[in-house]
Amino acid sequence: MSDRKLNILFGSQTGTAEDVAQRIGREGQRRHLNSNVVALDEYNIAEMVNENVLVFVVSTTGQGDPPDNMKKFWKFLLRKNLPTDSLQDVFIAVIGLGDSSYLKFNFIGKKLYKRLLQLSAKPLIELASADEQHPLGLDSTIDPWLTSLWEKVLQLYPLQDGEQIIPRNVILQPKYKVTKIDEIPQKERKTLDEKIGDSNNNVYTKENPWFTSLLSNERKTSVEHYQEVLLIKFNLEHSNISYDPGDVLMIQPCNIQEKVDEFFQLVAWEADDIINVETLSLHCAIPHGLPQCMTLKYLFTNYLSLQAPPKRYFFELLSHFTTSELEKERLEEFGTAEGQEDLYDYCYKPKRNHLEVLQDFPSACENLKLEYIFDMFPIMQPRAFSIASSLKASPGCADILMAVVKYKTKMFIPRLGVCSTWLSHLNVKEECPLKVWVTKGTISFPKDPSVPVIMVGPGTGVAPFQSFIQERIYTKSSGDLVLFFGCRNANGDDFFREEWDKSMQENSNLKIFTAYSRDQTEKMYVQHRMKEQGELIWNLLNRSAYFFIAGNSKDMPNDVITCLKEIISEQGGVADAEQYFKDLETSRRFQCETWS
Repeated sequence: MSDRKLNILFGSQTGTAEDVAQRIGREGQRRHLNSNVVALDEYNIAEMVNENVLVFVVSTTGQGDPPDNMKKFWKFLLRKNLPTDSLQDVFIAVIGLGDSSYLKFNFIGKKLYKRLLQLSAKPLIELASADEQHPLGLDSTIDPWLTSLWEKVLQLYPLQDGEQIIPRNVILQPKYKVTKIDEIPQKERKTLDEKIGDSNNNVYTKENPWFTSLLSNERKTSVEHYQEVLLIKFNLEHSNISYDPGDVLMIQPCNIQEKVDEFFQLVAWEADDIINVETLSLHCAIPHGLPQCMTLKYLFTNYLSLQAPPKRYFFELLSHFTTSELEKERLEEFGTAEGQEDLYDYCYKPKRNHLEVLQDFPSACENLKLEYIFDMFPIMQPRAFSIASSLKASPGCADILMAVVKYKTKMFIPRLGVCSTWLSHLNVKEECPLKVWVTKGTISFPKDPSVPVIMVGPGTGVAPFQSFIQERIYTKSSGDLVLFFGCRNANGDDFFREEWDKSMQENSNLKIFTAYSRDQTEKMYVQHRMKEQGELIWNLLNRSAYFFIAGNSKDMPNDVITCLKEIISEQGGVADAEQYFKDLETSRRFQCETWS
């Protein structure tokens, strides 16, 4: 094959699949391949039939759903009128990235691989399913899969005479051309935030967010409670943003000033240094909304991540920058497959962030190269929060229920959630680059107001159900509503007790059963309350009720599903409870929204 082209297509929700795709692209460059890394929805799908090799890196979101930047591609691929021999001349390789604590682990990777085979694509290697829960993380699967991939690729695309694989001690070209300039040109001197959103466009997306402020920021847990949970109200007035119960508010976070200041105390750059960013390749566009010219302070406040654990390529780049042999030896080891256990113990197990790694490698830190700034530090990804309010009941605003993330590892300084810490620091109506937009969630409530609904939402998982309850109470709907809510203490984190008590007085169709896990000797969880109300649950299922779960993915969803199947069997006398449950799933009468 004379055309040594390798397309790496990714479907990524949080940036992980994109990072892996970029890694494959770099390794392709080392093998002198024309590597093209592109999001699936940005790829010209008509070109698929003309390709030699396609590599797919895809994650699974929600309840077995494709990532947002893959949905159009996936919809097209599922068309029934596609010829079954469409891809007969195309070699494919697919790796799915997922978390086995979720019910539909790597569902999209498996479905994509199966569909490509149905279209007669030829597998270069077998499907791989990487698991975030593995002790060594996703790399435990990615590393051996890549070894096999490159063996097969080089059989198709042999190295030309005189060519050798470019060794890792040779640094590759950076992603973008980044140069320091003296001042921002006159045409670029608009307020930088104005360049991101288009105030004349009422369709708000990641590329065109709504700029807003907070209307309120109320703590919903007692001061004595171990975790701070906030009910935050966002101003949507004049935005024309609409949403339904089950929808999600997307928020683009910023780094808090303390972390930005700490970064500029470490590096040789100045916060007020101005940079100009240009593309070096047609295949690597500048992120949408990123100004061409900006100060480094603006860049590291609004765009680049500082507090996440760095990826392997960060360590590889540092090994090129350091002048210390000791640092170089350790950094090079971290970049190899053999060094992954040491890297896990050093970085990923304690959740060591970019700032702390830079502190540990002072020589590399002093010699960071400005042109590699976008290769070292990833773009901060937006965060998704289920909306906890009804637009009909509270027009002009949207609420989220947010736990402020703070936990300890062996590191001296506690780990802080980027978005939750930043939001918790914001004052009401404070002027800041607070960017939001609304997307559809994985939960879709029935439109018929008479349909019964059963909801299980421990902790902040109750947010979408709070939205639905508010809407049904406001519209005086006739359908039965049953909520099983779990928290630790009646006086600690029963977020909406006063509002719920009032709502139950106003609407006899609403029933709320609360499991306080720490208020008695034996722990009480939502599945225990469900067991007590088995007859009620079965009666509602017999009346075509919908059943929803939202919350942490660790143990709760499986425990609730097990309990539900027992109720179906014991209360309903159903011989095959497993099949009954599958029918609920197929008809979308059972839906689950979980996160790790």
